[in-house]
Amino acid sequence: MTTAPHVPAPPPGPGVYPPFPAPPVEGKGKRVGWSIGIAIGVVVLVCGLGTAALIGVAVASRGSYQERAHVAVSSYLNAVRSGKYDQAYNLLCDDAQDSESPAAFRARVSAEPVIESYTMGDLDLLTGAVPVDATYDDGSSAQLEAYLGVDSQTGTFEVCEIGE
Repeated sequence: MTTAPHVPAPPPGPGVYPPFPAPPVEGKGKRVGWSIGIAIGVVVLVCGLGTAALIGVAVASRGSYQERAHVAVSSYLNAVRSGKYDQAYNLLCDDAQDSESPAAFRARVSAEPVIESYTMGDLDLLTGAVPVDATYDDGSSAQLEAYLGVDSQTGTFEVCEIGE
């Protein structure tokens, strides 16, 4: 029987032992903490900017609604004051036009006192009403409400009713 040749063991190392049993982890928790903090900060910043943008859009659209409502009411009142009853009738919402013919509208409005001047308040978005302080040609005054509707085809405000 032949025996296998004996292989010698590797020579010993330089004799230096590592100072730590595992690589150092100094600051690892701090880096993770900073990373999480920065991520949360970015999320808060993005959400904050999104919220600010939504508020800005809401404020701008509210101003736009106010302006459009005032244009609708003043166009109607000016047409009635000028005796342009056909034009005023065309500024009425569909429900008002369906409930009253142009001739009946002309007869009713021409019999009412003429609004000589007026000032409008802010549109109430819940009720669709605009308060109107009206002064009639005979000197009397009244607080009216102009109720508005939205035209289904054009999306513009239209006067449905003006009453006390």
